[in-house]
Formats: sequence, structure tokens, C-alpha cells
Amino acid sequence: MGDLGLQATKQVLPSILKKYNPDFIVAQAENVDNGKGISISKYDQLKSLGIDFLTGGNWTLYNPEIYPYLEDPNKPIIRPANYPSPTPGLKYKYLNTIQGKVLIISLLGKIVGKDANLELDNPLKTIDQILEEQKEEPKIATIVNYHGDYSSEKVVIGHYLDGRVTAVIGDHWHVPTNDPRILPRKTAHISDVGMIGARNSSLGVKLDVIIARWRDNLRLRNVLEDQGEVQFNGIVVEFNPKTKEALTIFPINEYF
Repeated sequence: MGDLGLQATKQVLPSILKKYNPDFIVAQAENVDNGKGISISKYDQLKSLGIDFLTGGNWTLYNPEIYPYLEDPNKPIIRPANYPSPTPGLKYKYLNTIQGKVLIISLLGKIVGKDANLELDNPLKTIDQILEEQKEEPKIATIVNYHGDYSSEKVVIGHYLDGRVTAVIGDHWHVPTNDPRILPRKTAHISDVGMIGARNSSLGVKLDVIIARWRDNLRLRNVLEDQGEVQFNGIVVEFNPKTKEALTIFPINEYF
């Protein structure tokens, strides 16, 4: 979330790389450019830190300069798959890792903040179609990032995809949930992974702005908090590349 989130990533990610030696790292980057979308410059910075793939949310399309990257199958960044045609960008992409190819998909929930009335394709039907189309493609894992407001949707889609994908990772709340687990058919799931950014804020935005808007009905633009305590939320998933089944999932929650 914004520059503070980027700075926190620079500070924390090297120790994560050293401790876990992950085969690949996926990051939700829809808020990295001042809270709204992602620029090519911020894309390059995140890639330079060792992040392998960037998933999408409701702000991903905010900056048109990223559209060619969303259209390019060789650029590891996607927008939500259930935006209707002809939305710019591919519905899914593959990441090449040292173990093999990983299918990565983002989906938007039915209710997502300012886009609550946006016309979207059904996320369950969208993911069904993608998985059917790609069932013969060799892969070691399938990762689904679900970006939505309803905890019920996040839990339901986790179970809906249990045994069909390797992990279903929820986000959009910017608040980590205490429910990471391996579902009965060996899919890793968490309702919300959290945020990297200002802890003493409202989803990364200065509290004074949000309180004045709420209490006094003022029309104020969001101003990101760039001071104070920082949170770094993430998860580590271990899986079997032969069976594509998740083995463990546990959170990384650091505050400094």
C-alpha cells in the first residue's frame, strides 16, 4: 500500500528470502502507486526486490500505462479474470519457476468497495472455465487470489476450489485474518492475507481523513499515511509439486 508499503517490502523481504528460500513470491500490487493501481516504475521496483508475480484487484486498471503489460503473457502481472470483455488484459498467466509452471489467477468478489455495482462475470463460472481450459497444461500448482469484501464469499470459494487448486488467497480488507489452514482436499486457504503499509491507518489512509469524511460528511480525497508503525503481512505455503497439494500454510505478521 503506497510508498510506505514499498519501503517495508525493501526492508523485510530480504530476510524472508534468506529464511525460507522460496521457489517463487507472489504479491498483490494493486495499491502500490499512491494507493491506486500500479505504474511501470513501481512494477520494476517490485520485480527488482525479488517478487516474481503480481496479482490484480479493483485498482489494477487505474493506470493505463500498465495495460500493455497486462496484455503480454510474458509479463508476470494480471488483472481480475472475471472483468467482462473487452477489458484490457489476460484472464490468467503462467509463471515459470525452477520447479515448473504455476498457473496464477485473480478474481473479484461480487462486492468490492466502490465497484459494488460494477458488472462482473460470475467468479465461480469464470474459474471453472479457466480450470477446464487449462486442465491438460502441465503445471506444478494453481494459485487463486480472491479480492473481495464478503468473508462468506472467501470461505465458500475456498471450499469450492478445494482439491482443484493449490491455494486460494483472499485479500482486499488490508486486515489479516486468523484462519490460514489446509482444507480437507489439500488446498491452502486464508480469508485475507492483510497488507504491507501503515498500521495506524484505515487500510493505509490517514485516519483524520476517514474520520472527517465519516463524521462530517466531507468530500475529501484519500491521503496515505506515511509515518508511524508499519505492518508486513504475508503467508508461506509449502506444497507438493507432483500432486499440486498444499502441505502447510502459515502467516508472516511483522510490525515495526
